[in-house]
Amino acid sequence: MKTAKLLSNLLFAGLIAGSALITGCENDLKDIQKISANEVNKPIERYTDVDVIYSDSAKVKAHMTAPLMIIYKVKKPYTEMPKGVKVIFYDADLKQSSTIVADYGVRHDDEKTIELRKNVVGTNIKGDTFTSDELIWDEGTKLIHSSKLVHAKMADGSITDGTSFTSDENFNHWTLNQGTGIIHVNNQEVPH
Repeated sequence: MKTAKLLSNLLFAGLIAGSALITGCENDLKDIQKISANEVNKPIERYTDVDVIYSDSAKVKAHMTAPLMIIYKVKKPYTEMPKGVKVIFYDADLKQSSTIVADYGVRHDDEKTIELRKNVVGTNIKGDTFTSDELIWDEGTKLIHSSKLVHAKMADGSITDGTSFTSDENFNHWTLNQGTGIIHVNNQEVPH
């Protein structure tokens, strides 16, 4: 009788221990899956003092520098430049045609766009500057645009503000929507 009771107690204790192990394994497996899912969103590659040349048909088009670049290889891959970015554009003769600097940048690989945010300043070769909280460079169309307020200051002192902006990469051919500003005109008399 004592042996049967002892076996019954051992069997009962074994069942409890076995179910605890199975439950423990399930929890561990769920924890591992949760950790694994979190790892997918973590940066895969980190680079400091980045220096990148963009070319098309073996011709240099742009030069980008950033103190820190973090590459995320997720379903929609992107590259983040959280400590600022500078892009210099070049013409066909490899002469600097324009620059953009920003406190933050992110490149969306699938869309081939770079969003530049926070204290964004674009400058063309004439010295005209365009400032905004956001400018987006579309590598495919070679256009820069924004749906945020853009402040344009021309080399002659003219100032224009607009609610949205579109330009070529060189900031030579640009448009501002709903613009207001002060335009300087030449006061020379025209002969009759």
